[in-house]
This record gives sequence, C-alpha cells and structure tokens, in this order.
Amino acid sequence: MDNDNNSVGSGRKPRLSREVVLSAALELVDAEGLEALTMRRLGQKLGRDPMSLYRYAESRSALLDGLTEVVLGQLAVPQGQEWQATLRGVAHDLRRLALQHPNIVPLLVTRPLSTPLGLRPPGSVRPLEQILALLIDAGFTPVDALHVYRAYYAFLNGHLLNELQELVVDPDENEAVLRLGLYHLPAREFPWLRALAPELADYDGARELDEGLGILLSGLAARLTPKDG
Repeated sequence: MDNDNNSVGSGRKPRLSREVVLSAALELVDAEGLEALTMRRLGQKLGRDPMSLYRYAESRSALLDGLTEVVLGQLAVPQGQEWQATLRGVAHDLRRLALQHPNIVPLLVTRPLSTPLGLRPPGSVRPLEQILALLIDAGFTPVDALHVYRAYYAFLNGHLLNELQELVVDPDENEAVLRLGLYHLPAREFPWLRALAPELADYDGARELDEGLGILLSGLAARLTPKDG
C-alpha cells in the first residue's frame, strides 16, 4: 500500500507535496515558535521519515524561505486603484497576517536580509513587484517608486515588531500596572513618557497603524508627487 495513504489514528496521512510540508511547518511555528522548526520535528508532525521531507525543502533554510512565501502569498496588492488607499489596505492586511502568525513576523522582517533578492521564492517578492507596478502606474518614476516602497516597508516592519512587543512582552500586565510603572520614572528626566502614560497604556494597533500611515503617505505624496498629479 502507498505510504502516503496509510492511516494515522482515525485519519490518513496527507499525500506529501511542497504545499503540505509548508502548511505543516507553519502550523508548527504558530504553535511552538521558529526554534521548534526542524526536519525531525516536522517529520514527527507529518508522521514521516524526516529524510523524505528533503524532496520538498532541501534544508531548514529552504523551509524558512518557504514560510515567508506562504504568508506573503496571502497578501494581495490590487492594481488600478488609488495608490494611498491601496497601500493602507495592504498594510492592514499585513497586520492581520502578522497577528494570525506572530511567530513568523521576525522571519518576515529579517529573512530577506539573508537571501539575495533574485534567490528568494517568487511568492515572497511578488508583493514588491505589485507595489512597484501600482506606484509607477500612479505616475511615480521607477526610482521614486522604489523609494516609496522602502520607506513604506521600513515603517510597516517597525510597527509590526512594536505592536507584537506590546502584546506579548507581558500579556498579564494590565493598564493600571503599566501606568504605575511609568509614574515611577523621575519627572524631570521623563516628562513626556509620564504625560503620555494613559495613551501608552491604551495601545490600539490598528489606530496606531493608521496614524503612522497618514504621516508617511502624506509626506511621500508631498515629496514625490506623481507626474500626473
């Protein structure tokens, strides 16, 4: 009998494919973190000999690249729409994905730095191509479109890391404790942190994202005016 169809408990082993392997890897990282992702652990999850997985991912590094492709592959960049509204929508979609897969966010931020652009999986660079097309179609020069993209993603990555830190550093710390901690800071040395204590305690990720996008996009629109206005 084909091993891909052997029963596991009351179910059946899935027929292996790259999609199945990466889906299982994402589930594993979601549940246990990036450190848990090894071929041995993934093989256990799939009920397979770890060596059989190398057919679909030649190394752990390839698995990490595949995970960025799986997550970013869910990010759609509509074309033919107003560029600022589209970038706002993409930002909120990326935030939603980050909150669904918080253990993947450090990978999304740092992995591109370790892999040359042309060697990354196509799905992980497709949003870049789509955003460049959106901006160039809106009237930006190709070079200016690249500047916008870099500023946009630098802001998004920083926001996501900051928001996840707010959520996971100490999830049991309530608003009152946070405020109390801030008010222990010397007033002369930290006047603004003390004054902003209520706002710091009442962190709203979606609202903060919109505020930041408003500042970023209005500045880019003023500095890099599309040729057609």
